[in-house]
Amino acid sequence: MDKKEERIKQRFQTLSSEVRPKSNIIKNCFNAFWIGGLICTIGQLVSNYLINIGVPKDDVSGLVSIVMVFIGALLTGIGVYDKIAKIGGAGTLVPITGFSNAIVSPAMEFKKEGFIFGAAAKMFVIAGPVLVYGIGSSVIVGIIYYFIK
Repeated sequence: MDKKEERIKQRFQTLSSEVRPKSNIIKNCFNAFWIGGLICTIGQLVSNYLINIGVPKDDVSGLVSIVMVFIGALLTGIGVYDKIAKIGGAGTLVPITGFSNAIVSPAMEFKKEGFIFGAAAKMFVIAGPVLVYGIGSSVIVGIIYYFIK
């Protein structure tokens, strides 16, 4: 039985390696870099605009985050963000617009199940674990930092 299982595993690995699409790492990194940079540049332009119209500097970062989350949600809602993400890959995930996309996409997908058990319940399916582990690890690092200092 072990030899048969081993042959099946080996055959599976052979077939999966033949079918697996080959990715162009250099091209993917370049696209992630320029699209992520473009998103960050838009955020910087929003920041500069808010400062130029006289918004207090303490309020600017919060307002920029709100604007960028709104832009990400809007582009996700009209189906544009997914097209950008196909080209930009991780460059669209890292900025705050990627977080917005991670919240809005499942909400849109499950809206047909109703507001409570669909959109509201499934909204954090993707972003929930990121939040849990991100907040949890930051608490652990904070505690370690507290005792080291």
